[in-house]
Amino acid sequence: MLKEKVTIVTGAGSGLGRAMTLLFAKEGAKVILVVRRADKLEETADLIREDEGYVDVFIADISVYEEVKRLFRFVKAEYYRVDILVNNAEVGHFGELDDLSLEDINQMIDTNLKGTIFCSQQALKLMKEEERGQIINIISTAGKRGKAKESVYSASKFGVSGFTKSLQQDLKGSKIKVIGIYMGEIATPFWEDIRDDTTSFMPPEDVARVVLDVLNKPEGIVII
Repeated sequence: MLKEKVTIVTGAGSGLGRAMTLLFAKEGAKVILVVRRADKLEETADLIREDEGYVDVFIADISVYEEVKRLFRFVKAEYYRVDILVNNAEVGHFGELDDLSLEDINQMIDTNLKGTIFCSQQALKLMKEEERGQIINIISTAGKRGKAKESVYSASKFGVSGFTKSLQQDLKGSKIKVIGIYMGEIATPFWEDIRDDTTSFMPPEDVARVVLDVLNKPEGIVII
């Protein structure tokens, strides 16, 4: 059901983002990979091309409003629309609040919360022209309950949760769907230096399949 759908995935260079882009491309989506640094992008793009999938790449820092606008100007010029946006990019700095630097705090709020808002805003402009689309916000269980040594990270994810729920109300009754997916720790580089015990971490490929299932749900089924 993703065949030919224009699909933007932020934070696509590694971990869950990489797993999602590989899976979506196999399903026939036209995947646009968005990351801050090209070094994490080309390997994923090459794997998709080797499998005869369609992929485009775009370097942008989603925490910078003008760069997000540049991304969506490119999408509109090249594809005329966006069918799916997956807000996956995130930054995490963990520890006691008084040990976090101003840069740590700004990075988490700017990328996790403001970046999600910026991308959603620009995607919605294109989706409203087509009167349909899907926005998937990859949140975290840290957006449902506070966790030790994750105060600012959790604050950013609670913000995304509230933003998601409000957008759902704004778009109720339309064919533009906004979905929040909450999950625990995934076996990706994001967590490898933070948690000692990774035995219970979810494989990113398993989570990617869950996201695909959500995207493939019939229109009449509502997911909160």
